[in-house]
Amino acid sequence: MIADAPTKHGLAAGEAGRPDSPDWTIPQGWEHYSAEEHAIWRTLYERQMRMLPGRVCQAFEAGMKALPIAHDQIPDFRRLSDVLMKHTGWQVVAVPGLVPDDVFFEHLANRRFPAGQFIRRADQLDYLEEPDVFHDVFGHVPMLMHPVMADFIQAYGEGGLRAQRLGHLEQLARVYWYTVEFGLVEENGGLRLYGGGIASSYSESLFCLDSPSPNRIRFDLERVMRTRYRIDDFQETYFVLRSLEDLLELRQIDFAPLYERTAAQPTLVPGDVLPTDVVLHRGDGSYHRARRG
Repeated sequence: MIADAPTKHGLAAGEAGRPDSPDWTIPQGWEHYSAEEHAIWRTLYERQMRMLPGRVCQAFEAGMKALPIAHDQIPDFRRLSDVLMKHTGWQVVAVPGLVPDDVFFEHLANRRFPAGQFIRRADQLDYLEEPDVFHDVFGHVPMLMHPVMADFIQAYGEGGLRAQRLGHLEQLARVYWYTVEFGLVEENGGLRLYGGGIASSYSESLFCLDSPSPNRIRFDLERVMRTRYRIDDFQETYFVLRSLEDLLELRQIDFAPLYERTAAQPTLVPGDVLPTDVVLHRGDGSYHRARRG
């Protein structure tokens, strides 16, 4: 079904990508996936599952084992939701691709995870501009089985709606980016990845832990809120939690005064290292320096 879809999906496709439903949900249409599309899922799945052991956190591994996510076919959102609902009260809803911010936050605030129902082409295995079903389901859904992450993402949705009203969405978006998408955590005496943007990317799963290039810095909320991020390449800095339970503290914080305080300070570029940072690894910047020529 997706072979005939436009190059851009959802919000990125403009009016052509807008569905009829105001919440942007659509049927997944699982029965319409082609054998080729299931084969692309299998290639991506098997490649990640060979590489992730010893790199991904235990919560991700546990979630993957408990959910109906397998190598041979794109998961059925209905079956995923049945399991999630029983454990953490979440469900997965299909959307055509990226959705407006207010729609995204409303879904998260109500424990609905919007997942793109299209899958990348065979020539896009290593890079895709838009999040597809592999990024959204393989990368993110296993962590929704963890009670802390389940509660944190719901709180993020509620906070996003408030941040929009206060005019500080950019600062809150950085928190999501450096945790849910590209977060690292200390575990078993080393660093493990838990962010879905990393877990679904073969090359970044290697880069974030093995490369000497990026900084790995202890997570600090206000620091993160001031730090821009890369949307077009590997991150120059990864922020590291002591444990996933640290995310529980963020649920108790009144962000309104933080928005005012961080807005009054200089915005930091992705590769900055501050004297006040707890630096676990000072990157040499070699990757991005070479990319800049």
